Amino acid sequence: MTVSSSASLVSSPSSVKIRDGGRRILPVGFGLTRACITSEKFGSSGKEAETDAGVSTMRASERGSGYLPPRFSVAPMMDWTNNHFRTIARLMSKHAWLYTEMVVDDTINYQQDNLDMILKFPESHHPIVLQLGGCNPEKLFRASQLASLYGYDEINLNCGCPSDNVTGRSFGAALMLEPELVGQCVTAIAKGSPGTPVSVKCRIGVDDFDSYDFLHNFIRIVSSTSPTKHFIIHARKAVLKGLSPDENRRIPPLKYDYVFALMRDFPNLKFTLNGGVVGIHQVNEALNRGVFGVMLGRTAYNSPWSVLANVDRVVYGDMTPVLTRRQILEKYVVYGDAELHRYGYKKPGIRQIAQPLSGLFYREKGVGLWRRALDEYIRSSQTLHALLRDTLRVIPDSVLDDSPKLEESAVSLFADLSALPSAHPFGSSRTLQPPQQSLEDHSTVQFLGVDLKQKKHTQ
Repeated sequence: MTVSSSASLVSSPSSVKIRDGGRRILPVGFGLTRACITSEKFGSSGKEAETDAGVSTMRASERGSGYLPPRFSVAPMMDWTNNHFRTIARLMSKHAWLYTEMVVDDTINYQQDNLDMILKFPESHHPIVLQLGGCNPEKLFRASQLASLYGYDEINLNCGCPSDNVTGRSFGAALMLEPELVGQCVTAIAKGSPGTPVSVKCRIGVDDFDSYDFLHNFIRIVSSTSPTKHFIIHARKAVLKGLSPDENRRIPPLKYDYVFALMRDFPNLKFTLNGGVVGIHQVNEALNRGVFGVMLGRTAYNSPWSVLANVDRVVYGDMTPVLTRRQILEKYVVYGDAELHRYGYKKPGIRQIAQPLSGLFYREKGVGLWRRALDEYIRSSQTLHALLRDTLRVIPDSVLDDSPKLEESAVSLFADLSALPSAHPFGSSRTLQPPQQSLEDHSTVQFLGVDLKQKKHTQ
């Protein structure tokens, strides 16, 4: 998009032109599917996904990494970390690792005619991690095979979501009670997508099974029975009954000492810390204490300018000037309006396209007026360009053209880590024995050359 004055999107419609020959962010699908589709037996692998030019189709092993390590990553968040948000995030940071929303294995396996809508992403989104949800190694193997066509840089298994919709189907945080099964699932994912690293995201415990012994045992078994060497640890336990997902992010106490104890006890593994970190200073504090990486969730979404726009410079030492918010919006308009016209009746609504912009002016002058204007104009606007043209007038030019500022240093999260917990010898703690309360029968089947637990779900 070219502009005839510094007013850019705030100027009159006639002063704004879109260059057809300019560089465009590739349009992609309008989000990821939330739920499993069916419990029927999975059949044939189906046809391979067709891909458009410009979208990554190489496996990670074929492309080679070429990216800086995930010292900073944005957590997978349902309904939030879709292609739209990731496009905004990538315009602010070249190096942050971005995650998809969780995609359930059945969603991939039973929608093979719709894989582009579920899995495709622009080449600019690298480095990017696909998070899978599931508890059946064979289904995860098939889903990983199909996902490998899209060239994700890593695949992550969700072992931390406390939602009833997830744990009620025996995956998410419920998987922490079955570390042997997690090892089988990770192995299956790795075999389905050769050359692509596989990581695990988990909590520090589940319900009453929240001792360091329990967590230590989980990490020991999973790392020794699967190829994964990278664990993302949300430093709270998951409460499966009685707390909502939002309450599970706030109420269980943070126990960072568990994460640092894992670093001591498993020096050959990589641990990314998640939970409670709200600013770049705290990210660097954790990194300086030796964690492999730090993952932020809602803070990165709700105030992306103060977080993501500082990542490359502060975390990675890349002093390349970042785009201003005016420049970011000019690029995002091209992407957003292409999205609105690309998929016909399946196209995302303008509200969904505009949603990731909600935190762009967090705490800035005029943000309240702007959000009210968005609510008013979004009902009648047919394009993102028109919506921003009509609403950005209330944001001062000084804000649109300003560089990101670092927030003042927050209170230390890791001030008292002098007494780290120690694990007892294996088998000495009752928390090393997961509860035998499952309503499912298990039988043993052979898959990929190993014995697997075959679950028989009761209704």
